[in-house]
Amino acid sequence: MADRYLHLTGTAPGRFLTRRLGLPQPAPLRRWTLETPHLEGPLLRLTAGTSAVTGVAEVLSRAGLPVVGNTDRPAAIVLDATGVTTAAGLGDVHAALQPVVRSLTPGGRIVVLGTVPSPDDHHQAAAQQALEGFVRSLGKEIGRGSTVQLVRIPAGGTARAAESTLRFLLSPRSAYVSGQVIELTTAAPGPAADRAAPLTGRTALVTGAARGIGAAVASVLARDGAQVIALDVPGSREELERTADRLGATALPLDITAPDAADRIAAAAPDGLGVLVHNAGITRDRRLANMPADRWASVIEVNLDSVLRTTDELLKAGVITRGGRIVATASIAGIAGNTGQTNYAASKAGIIGLVRSLGPRAAADHGVTVNAVAPGFIETKMTAAVPLFIREAGRRVNSLSQGGLPVDVAEAVAWFAQPDSTAVNGQVLRVCGQSLLGA
Repeated sequence: MADRYLHLTGTAPGRFLTRRLGLPQPAPLRRWTLETPHLEGPLLRLTAGTSAVTGVAEVLSRAGLPVVGNTDRPAAIVLDATGVTTAAGLGDVHAALQPVVRSLTPGGRIVVLGTVPSPDDHHQAAAQQALEGFVRSLGKEIGRGSTVQLVRIPAGGTARAAESTLRFLLSPRSAYVSGQVIELTTAAPGPAADRAAPLTGRTALVTGAARGIGAAVASVLARDGAQVIALDVPGSREELERTADRLGATALPLDITAPDAADRIAAAAPDGLGVLVHNAGITRDRRLANMPADRWASVIEVNLDSVLRTTDELLKAGVITRGGRIVATASIAGIAGNTGQTNYAASKAGIIGLVRSLGPRAAADHGVTVNAVAPGFIETKMTAAVPLFIREAGRRVNSLSQGGLPVDVAEAVAWFAQPDSTAVNGQVLRVCGQSLLGA
């Protein structure tokens, strides 16, 4: 559904009126297209103190933007703050960014590189944790469609672990991601893939793929070279087949809660799965005092229990191949809660627990990473049916002052799915424009 307010603020009378009334002034977001795959302008590289990681310059040279040490109009700024270990050292962060932050082009990117807070050095831990508060605050004040993130590289690691993450965050693909903290592991990144089609040779299964976010995920994975199996309930067969035909994918009408769901998925992917995306989900909203047991149970079964069960069975059977990727769909409701959604919020918080617990063990035992996206207000048919004032509130209560699109979630899933995202594991990425809920 069209965002008429966003259109209004793009006109001269709209800008004048909203400025006088002190209303949000969202900037149109520039998303990835074949014609505009990169940000327009140079990348300004800065350092606070002395870097504690190696290879930053080399990695940034492959991010798609010309890297400079000085410029009047950067499209992106990367500040290496990995060497900040004291409270006094935070002054270097201020000194580096304060003079240049206003020069960032509209729709620009700021990425701060940090390291993991140490359990053995409370001064270093305080300084590195301070970067999180800094980044989240800067993301809320930067404006003009720009975003700010923190990427933590393990102590003693190299910037190579962050390469796929930096390519994503420094590109139009991350337009609706801001104020996020991504903590990398020490796992060696997989081989660099064909940038145009990094998932070539991999089979990806997407549940809930008939429409909305699931269809967008299937589309982006197919764009990136994957052979997609699109799964949805038999009742959506017609729409599912249209989506599959459009993408050259295989349609798999299947209720993910069926006892034999994992067996049927395995049969549909005889050569195994390189990517498994758990996107299927339902809502059955009602306040707890008025919620019958069947409304509670159905949401938990579809959104959480089926994910746990099929993941366990597919991993045990070796259907998800080594180097594979599991990506689940959580929600900011699982982080912040939501009135009338105790069942839904519980199921999505459960997904977060699954990812954080299973991620390290799946990597160790199966060579598979496990991550999740947590969408905020995304413009779909479902949100279009929300009452006007609630819909407008959902759109505006984030740092970008607008709703996201299904493709924003899909681009995040595709980043998790890339072969060289091995160091990204156990992460929950909010795709919410830095929603003020639970922030």
